[in-house]
Amino acid sequence: MGLTAKIRTRDGWAVSHAVVTVTDMTGTQVLRAEADAEGAVRDATELTPGAYTVIVTAVGYAPAASSAIVTASGRAEVGTVTLARQGGTELPPPGPWTIDPAHSSVAAVAQHLGISSVHGRFTEFGGTIEIAPDDVAKSRVEAVIKAGSIDTGNGMRDTHLRSGDFLDVENHPEIAYRSTGLTQAGPDRWTVHGELSLHGVVRQVDLDLAYLGTGADPWGGTRAAFRATAELHREDFAMNYNQVLQAGIAAIGTTLKVQLDVQAVQGDSLPAA
Repeated sequence: MGLTAKIRTRDGWAVSHAVVTVTDMTGTQVLRAEADAEGAVRDATELTPGAYTVIVTAVGYAPAASSAIVTASGRAEVGTVTLARQGGTELPPPGPWTIDPAHSSVAAVAQHLGISSVHGRFTEFGGTIEIAPDDVAKSRVEAVIKAGSIDTGNGMRDTHLRSGDFLDVENHPEIAYRSTGLTQAGPDRWTVHGELSLHGVVRQVDLDLAYLGTGADPWGGTRAAFRATAELHREDFAMNYNQVLQAGIAAIGTTLKVQLDVQAVQGDSLPAA
């Protein structure tokens, strides 16, 4: 019995400081609960069957309101409530920012045998972000990834991925991205336009970027968080190796889904460890 809900940002992050208020049809508050560290609300208060209004608030986010019906069991399952960042077009303070590899990830997913996915990540990378002070569209990002740091959790597969069939790390040890522009794509989203150099081929690649916020860290610095996604096609970068199985299914998918979770530290260098 009671109320259950999950509070998330548009990019799937838990909003741990959200507050859920439930009012009846007369506007009287009947329940108030706070989300836990996972953004979940679980309150055992028994509610009288009927219609209610659920209002979710959190500092830094626009309030969200929805209707809920409490059944005869006294339970109200609100489901997932998505909060939009207030002033979502805001970006971090202008100036240089340095990507922190220890608190960031560069991951890719490829289809395997047409029925499952193989997840991989690069463990060595770095880069810089420059937020323009006057015109956000002039902001820049540059990043370099060590191609040989690919890790899929399987040594034999990783060795094959480093070979000439795929990344060819001996001849192309680095993967580089350099932005060429930035445009707003929604209330809290941006599109980063840029050039990706991979396997000796340079292609235009756009990143779908979400800015997740800025805050102080325990070491006296300021950090900004971003999430970016892109979809790449192996043949665009001259990685055409594949193995067709007896059933006519390609062993490895030709599309790669890339996700970047980035923390950047304000300044032109990382603080000393």
